[in-house]
Amino acid sequence: MNLVDSPGWIEYFSGGPLSDKYAQYLQEYSQVLTPTIVLYEVYKKIKKDFGEETAIHQAAQMQKTRVLPLIESIAFTAADVSIKHSLPMADAIVYATAREEKCKIVTSNSHFKGLPDVIFVE
Repeated sequence: MNLVDSPGWIEYFSGGPLSDKYAQYLQEYSQVLTPTIVLYEVYKKIKKDFGEETAIHQAAQMQKTRVLPLIESIAFTAADVSIKHSLPMADAIVYATAREEKCKIVTSNSHFKGLPDVIFVE
C-alpha cells in the first residue's frame, strides 16, 4: 500500500508530464491511502483550475481509496516531523500519516526529497 501525495493526484487528473509515472501507483484504488488533507489540496487545485464539476468528480475517485482522517497520534507525529525535517504543516501531516500506516509516500514534492520511505517521482 502507498500514499499518493497531492502532486501525484493533480498530475494524474490533469494529464501532466508525470501522469504516466503516477498512474502505476493509482491503478488499484483499494491499495492507495489518502489523508484528508490531500483531499483538500487536490479538490481546491482542481476546482480552481478546472471547475467545480470536475473537482467533485475527481474527489469521488479519490474517495474510492482508503481515506484517513487526522487523528491525535498523527497530529503529534506531524508536529515532531515538521520540526525535525522543516516540513510545512500539510506535508508533515502527509508524512506522519504514512509513518503511522507504515507505508511509502509517492510524490514529486521537493520537501520530501531524500526522506526515508519516499518514492520520489521525477
